[in-house]
Amino acid sequence: MKIGDFNLETDGTFIIAELSANHNGSLQNALDTIKKAKEIGANAVKLQTYTADTITLNCKKDDFIIKGGTLWDGKNLYELYQEAYTPWEWHKELFDYARSIGIDIFSSPFDKTAVDFLEQFEPTAYKIASFEITDVELIEYVASKGRPVIISTGVATLTDIELAVNKVRKTGNSDIALLKCTSAYPAPLEEINLNTIPNLKETFNITVGLSDHTLGTSVPVGAVALGAKIVEKHFIIDRKIGGPDSEFSLEPHQFKEMIESVREIEKALGKISYNLSPKIEKSRVFTRSLYVAKDIQKGEKFTEENIRSVRPGYGMHPKYLKDILGKTAIKDYKFGDRFLKE
Repeated sequence: MKIGDFNLETDGTFIIAELSANHNGSLQNALDTIKKAKEIGANAVKLQTYTADTITLNCKKDDFIIKGGTLWDGKNLYELYQEAYTPWEWHKELFDYARSIGIDIFSSPFDKTAVDFLEQFEPTAYKIASFEITDVELIEYVASKGRPVIISTGVATLTDIELAVNKVRKTGNSDIALLKCTSAYPAPLEEINLNTIPNLKETFNITVGLSDHTLGTSVPVGAVALGAKIVEKHFIIDRKIGGPDSEFSLEPHQFKEMIESVREIEKALGKISYNLSPKIEKSRVFTRSLYVAKDIQKGEKFTEENIRSVRPGYGMHPKYLKDILGKTAIKDYKFGDRFLKE
């Protein structure tokens, strides 16, 4: 699977800096965040494309008041999304700027009008947010555009995931990635369940990744070790900007640390190999082998006292020791001689 020019099978982990509401109403903040994401090594910046009217109703009833232990408890949904949304009139400048400095950019659409709007920018992918995974009509419409579809699974049951994947495949689009996600803000470590990542890959025969809302950088590294090809994390140029998502977003020094750690684990993972590198081959001299532990006269028997398995590894392999013990020496041996085949 490719996102733009990035091949997820050969080019490593695709790291997405999620802008979300971290512009806090300022276009300049958004542009500065894109610039900083490029500078610290992110592969892409992701926007969210909606308005309060496309995502909820302007209703004051209790159903529309946020509750349940979130950062936004007590707020009305419509008012929150009015505060958090990225103005659509910014999108062209954001897309143009990102591309001018060489960082990928795409978005999460939250309804069909957002998809139609985003198509003019020819995004390299679309992202389905966790809470939209049940909006199967939106998923099918996104998939019909023929671009890679990245789906977060934060509030999804296995049935939800199956339905979403099938909707994408029904359109003939096979470029699908599933992101393990825990939709808590911030997400507690004991609810992350990274072991789901390889299971998602095996269950759906699909590219997998992580959308992370923890406060640190260790979870994305663990995800990559378990097979994640995409890592998405909220990014803010400075938490002092404030905004609805600032508390669980990483600042540049933290995001850079995460990227560096991911790149290190990629190198360490390498490939499946039992071949020894030249450097490791040289270290084999420190393995054990058979040596003469006491002077041995011709005609004397080999015993555990005069032939031992010790370091270094220039003598015979220790596996031959039992075959040698009890046999008779056909020549003299000196203490410290390598014991080699007679």
